[in-house]
Amino acid sequence: MSLLKPLSFALALVPASLMAADQPSRTAHTNYILRCAGCHGFEGGGTPEGGIPAFPDSVGYIAGTELGRTYMMHVPGVVSASLNNREIAEVMNYILDVWGETDSGEAPVHFTEEEVTRRRAEPVPDVVAYRRLAVDELTAMGITVADYPWP
Repeated sequence: MSLLKPLSFALALVPASLMAADQPSRTAHTNYILRCAGCHGFEGGGTPEGGIPAFPDSVGYIAGTELGRTYMMHVPGVVSASLNNREIAEVMNYILDVWGETDSGEAPVHFTEEEVTRRRAEPVPDVVAYRRLAVDELTAMGITVADYPWP
């Protein structure tokens, strides 16, 4: 009798674990809604009072530079996301497809899982200072991006 409860419990877990393994991964749009929209909003507008920059007219330019692409892999929402590198690449590419158009009319090159893995491994001890470097580079090229109201 003493083995009956643990055995029943173990058997009850098996179907649940098999069902979880069979679940398809969420779409990039769904992951954006679940992981990014809380700060950046459904329309990518950010919240200036919260220090969250807007995507339109900015993210495409930022993703068009090496510094910017590395910065994007170290923003707090990416660093703390419970997504794997493939899913992060998919969400970033969704963001670029929706809000990444630049004056040239083209969105930047899509992220790959390998690029996300590499850039996330690069040390960025101060993401605010790193963003400033990326923005300074764009400013030197005559490109203005969304305000970033952090000190």
